[in-house]
Amino acid sequence: MPVLKKATGNPEGPNQYKQPSRKGKKAWRKNVDVTEVEQGLEEVNEKIIKGEKFVFEKETADLFVLDTVGDTSIPKKFPKLARKLKSEEIIAKRSAVPAVSSKKRSGDKTTDGVLPEKRQRTNYVTHKELTRIKKVADGHHEATVEVVDADYDAWEVAPAEEKPVEEAFPFIPKPQKKKAPKTLEFEPITLAANGKPVPAVAKPKAGTSYNPDFTDYQQRLIEESEKAVAKERKRIAALQAEREKLEAAAKSAAEAEAAEARADLSEWEEDSAWEGFESGGEELSVKVKRPQRKTQAQRNRIKRRKEEERKQKHEAAMKAKKAQAERIKEIALEVAERERAIELAKIEFDDESEDGDDEELRRRQLGKFKLPEKDLELVLPDELQDSLRLLKPEGNLLKDRYRNMLVRGKVEARRHIPFKKQARTKITEKWTYKDFTLD
Repeated sequence: MPVLKKATGNPEGPNQYKQPSRKGKKAWRKNVDVTEVEQGLEEVNEKIIKGEKFVFEKETADLFVLDTVGDTSIPKKFPKLARKLKSEEIIAKRSAVPAVSSKKRSGDKTTDGVLPEKRQRTNYVTHKELTRIKKVADGHHEATVEVVDADYDAWEVAPAEEKPVEEAFPFIPKPQKKKAPKTLEFEPITLAANGKPVPAVAKPKAGTSYNPDFTDYQQRLIEESEKAVAKERKRIAALQAEREKLEAAAKSAAEAEAAEARADLSEWEEDSAWEGFESGGEELSVKVKRPQRKTQAQRNRIKRRKEEERKQKHEAAMKAKKAQAERIKEIALEVAERERAIELAKIEFDDESEDGDDEELRRRQLGKFKLPEKDLELVLPDELQDSLRLLKPEGNLLKDRYRNMLVRGKVEARRHIPFKKQARTKITEKWTYKDFTLD
């Protein structure tokens, strides 16, 4: 029976430990020392097996400790640094004789007979101050500085000195001063549905937090989902209406072409068949005939065709009138819904809230171009993070500020024009120098 011997040799791979530098291309070797990398991988595998957390997964409290006491071994190692100053030693010395008390003695009750003046206590908070502090805690800050309109324009350009116009040239117009437009004095028109001013920086809601409450997040998720579904349904309905419109237009065009073809055949076609039979062997030859005077049969045929077209138009008009009469209920419902929306708008306008909402707008556009849509400030449940360090930054601050100014009515929606259209110039050469006369 063969004897099993223990494996001899180093189980590790060949390494080169005596190679301090690898700056040149020839200095690199195939057998590089990777013991540190292997040890690191083994430590990571052991942590995964044991279920331990890595450094970037641990909480802040597990990584850092707040030291409020200090190291007690430092004064022992460096006694010179721990020794007090001479002045501190003198101050620290206490006399055995107690100090004279400055308090009023209980036995000394003799007075001069004059009652002390009553003064208002200042070591408690008044009711008015308490109410003000509560308002500040709720976010209602009072204006401590009174804003007074300036009686001058800080951006006004200093007027240039007017040069006196000579009386010899009275026809020269005098320079006119630039005038500000009248609309500059008006307040901007807010685009909120309730007609109230929208704040520059709105107070965020509970559902927009990076780690929100479950009820607030669920309610916001349901609202945004319903909005997205309604928007998609509206888009599909618009596509279906456009498709039906195109099909109806194509159908009406085909019917018009067929009616026109029938009219041409009935007006210009001549009966070439004899007793219902046609010659199959003869080739058909189309000859254009000159228009002659219509016979009575042709006139009767045209009259019947026109009467048939008149009947078809009358039937189509009656059908449309009947459909409109059947749609009276739908029109009444639409009018009632529109009136209800107006009443709701009035109620929202009379609401006690001071700020407007930039999500529901009263009108969609101000000027030629549409207002940009607001970005959806919502993440899916699997994208929520429980740590602020793992939060992914999103959004564009410049875009938010621009849309906020549009909603507040400060500026008008514009389109970026990268290149301005310039006037076309045509260069020509005058030929006057070529004109000459012979004397």
